[in-house]
Amino acid sequence: MAENGEEKLLAVARHIAKTLGQNDTMADDILQIFSNFDGRFSREKLSEKMVDDNNPRGCAALERAVNSLDRQISQYVALDHPIWAHTADSSAFLDAIDDLIRTMRDWEPMAAEKSVSACLVRADDLMHQAMFRVGDEFRSLMDRGVESFELNRSNDESTGNLSFDSDDDNEENEDGLLHNGADLDHQIPVAQPVTDYDIVIDALPSGTVSDLHEIAKRMVAAGFVKECSHVYSTCRREFLEESISRLGLQKLSIDEVQKMPWQELEDEIERWIKAANVALRILFPSERRLCDRVFFGFSSAADLSFMEVCRGSTIQLLNFADAVAIGSRSPERLFKVLDVFETLRDLMPEFDSVFSDQYCLVLRNEAVTIWKRLGEAIRGIFMELENLIRRDPAKAAVPGGGLHPITRYVMNYLRAACRSRQTLEQVFDESNAVVPSNKLDDRRVSSSSMSVQMAWIMELLESNLEMKSKIYRDSALCSVFMMNNGRYIVQKVKDSELESLLGDDWIRKHNAKVRQYCTNYQRSSWNKIIGTLKLDNSSLASNAIAKSMKEKIKSFNTQFEDVCKTQSSWIVFDEQLREEMRISVSRLLLPAYRNFIGRLQCMPEIGRNTDRLIRYNPEDIEARINELFEGNNGSSGVRK
Repeated sequence: MAENGEEKLLAVARHIAKTLGQNDTMADDILQIFSNFDGRFSREKLSEKMVDDNNPRGCAALERAVNSLDRQISQYVALDHPIWAHTADSSAFLDAIDDLIRTMRDWEPMAAEKSVSACLVRADDLMHQAMFRVGDEFRSLMDRGVESFELNRSNDESTGNLSFDSDDDNEENEDGLLHNGADLDHQIPVAQPVTDYDIVIDALPSGTVSDLHEIAKRMVAAGFVKECSHVYSTCRREFLEESISRLGLQKLSIDEVQKMPWQELEDEIERWIKAANVALRILFPSERRLCDRVFFGFSSAADLSFMEVCRGSTIQLLNFADAVAIGSRSPERLFKVLDVFETLRDLMPEFDSVFSDQYCLVLRNEAVTIWKRLGEAIRGIFMELENLIRRDPAKAAVPGGGLHPITRYVMNYLRAACRSRQTLEQVFDESNAVVPSNKLDDRRVSSSSMSVQMAWIMELLESNLEMKSKIYRDSALCSVFMMNNGRYIVQKVKDSELESLLGDDWIRKHNAKVRQYCTNYQRSSWNKIIGTLKLDNSSLASNAIAKSMKEKIKSFNTQFEDVCKTQSSWIVFDEQLREEMRISVSRLLLPAYRNFIGRLQCMPEIGRNTDRLIRYNPEDIEARINELFEGNNGSSGVRK
């Protein structure tokens, strides 16, 4: 080897002299300088070996080195069993590859010489053979490592334990991430629930990782970075995709997701949320850690390999979220779309940290784009809710002036939506949509976009209810209908986050509206009846007055009976409001009635006929009033 080394040194010196010397005299001068510098560069040794490019002796040392390395490497390339099955073989093989890399690098400066170039072509061909075999060994090591992990995992599961290494304390974690179980039908089993995301999976034994690193180091040094990355990413990608499949998530296209029945899609969203959390918080960080260990010292190769490993699974997760985002804007989808939006939002720090390199930038940007698209979908769902309210037709009147289904639906919908108030405020604040100012009148609501949105939906609902109230021919029943629905709206607002969103002024204003509806009801229903009890203070003869009062009491009896019969089937769902209305009617009617029958009983012209004329005593009147607003079957018409 010492002799070969000296020959290489002399060859380099000759190459320099020949390249820089423009003529023989200048070349001799350069050789003289070399001989003065080092005794090994004696004029005789240099001169006797200065040969023409076509002289094969110019690469004799290189040829001997390539021949020697060919014999060493070829014997390992031809082996029919794994080289890494024996440490001695793998070490010798790597040493030979190192020598080949070094030889090619040393002689590369003289590649312009034909004889050297021919030898380097042979060396390059040998390098390709070595890299092809070492790539197979790389793949075999990864496959055996995964099989070892699967076996250990299966053994752990058979005893009820499954452990992963934790970054913090390396304690055993009993949450089964990748549950294998009995796989008699060759189906991918589903994972056990995971509650602790602060774990890292070491999917390959440390010895295997070390061997992979040594191979990767040679492949990178030899210029086979992409080939090494391809082998690595192919193996790890399969493992990662299987791991995500074990979490129960189907591999669906965007079109397939959009065609799924909603109930099935709801279940799939739940599985997606679990899979996304495990992938971004456990699987991807574990793959990043493994990549960095295998390609330690080669950050670019590590970044490229990691991107290739995770790209398919990441796109699968993002495509599902995108399919949800561009799907139907039906209002009932809001809550699941919110779940997807919140999951992706909460995972953004993981996207930023795990996909921080240049190769993963496109994945990180795509995650942000889809997250924003989900926000647009949420705003679109609220627009569809507005359209639903506008389009809800005024068909048949609600019996008894009770609560309309649209009121119950919208208010319960908004109350449920406001449980995600923080998320909705974020979504609406990012929107550039402007609510027409003429639709908001002079209301003073919170400056947040969500407050404006809620106030606008309330106004649409009130307008729709006013349109529906016109179906009732009885103005009193129209007022009961608006009173019922208005009271329900105010109660639902006060019992939720809507109260702080809409504000106290809004509540006071709508309570005043309810009271006005009550007043309108009394005027429509009872003013005429009370008018019949008005005493006649004219100067008519007593017989004429008696006759008039007899007619009035008869008219009162008929009207009161009709009102009670009709309004006992009307509904006031709120117990407190129902009681307040009964008290109000009693206070309005009973004093006038008592005064009227008192005067009637004192008239001698009536005589003993008063018992036949006075059908109700005051207690009877009050009892009949207390039977009002119970509904057809005595139901209070309460809706929740």
